[in-house]
Amino acid sequence: MNTLFQPYRLNDTLTLANRFMMAPLTRCMAGPGLVPTEQMAAYYARRADIGLIISEATIIRPDGQGYPNTPGLYSPEQIAGWKKVTSAVHANGGKIFAQLWHVGRLSHPFFHHGEVLAPSAVAHEGTVPRMRELEYQVPRPLTVAEIGQLAEDYAQAAANAIEAGFDGVEIHGANGYLIDQFLHHSSNLRSDQYGGSPENMSRFALEVVDAVNARIGADRVGLRLSPGAYVHLEGDKRDRAVFDYLLAELNQRALAYVHLGIFDDSLTFDYLDGRASDYLRAHYDGHLVGVGNYSADTALDAIKANRFDLVAIGRPLIANPDYLAKVQKGEALTPYADAMLTELV
Repeated sequence: MNTLFQPYRLNDTLTLANRFMMAPLTRCMAGPGLVPTEQMAAYYARRADIGLIISEATIIRPDGQGYPNTPGLYSPEQIAGWKKVTSAVHANGGKIFAQLWHVGRLSHPFFHHGEVLAPSAVAHEGTVPRMRELEYQVPRPLTVAEIGQLAEDYAQAAANAIEAGFDGVEIHGANGYLIDQFLHHSSNLRSDQYGGSPENMSRFALEVVDAVNARIGADRVGLRLSPGAYVHLEGDKRDRAVFDYLLAELNQRALAYVHLGIFDDSLTFDYLDGRASDYLRAHYDGHLVGVGNYSADTALDAIKANRFDLVAIGRPLIANPDYLAKVQKGEALTPYADAMLTELV
């Protein structure tokens, strides 16, 4: 276990206390105005011994919301609320990144009384989580000008995160949300400069990365990706060429890390020749964060095998604020239960 608990240097700006990260965990616990609460500050502070906390997905602007009571990072009140969170984490010696989020076609007018926006007019089938009476709608395709504005909005949210005291940001480009919708053929039917070819389909993701890097510095920027379509999207063998191109371009840019987005890393994808984590390792040269049902033991094996460099832990950290201490002592972990999602322990 010693490898997992040694400091890990990401770059000249950031050295983590250990190789564990807290995966972004949507809790839907923000207060009025989508402002982070004192309870949220205490929740994150209890887990500050983790090498790097990634916050729950945080909305960059009102039309990016797709779930009830998810926090934002675009109003002065939200920034002030997040300052309480980051101060509490830093007081306990921790580091925390904000995950920047726009859900694209997974939004609903209920949340913002406006249009649902996405790369193409392709609806996601089903209903909004926790609000099953709301069915997803056919989105309006974004104009080129609106896509440019969105890149700037991600950059502004990153600047807001730094103002709020975060150590950096993770761009949420995974799990079938807006950026990921551009990267997969099932959700991107465009024929302009943002669709149709790997270069065009990767363009928006790269524009967001470049805008955020320029605003806050690449040392403070991570990116989450889902090269395998497993949630909110249908897979397509043509997606492989998109991610081949995207990762080659990312290798020409500085980032703190790339973080796999997947719930279970035992899943395999024919068009990726196996696990998504192994595909990323083969094509991305920088620091790689693995995730997806790993225990400390299985994460250690994967890191020793050079499959990834750090491991993000999700549900076990909801159930065990003292996760690291229990792992170090060899104590049994409290099992996760869905009821814990409504508690801030």
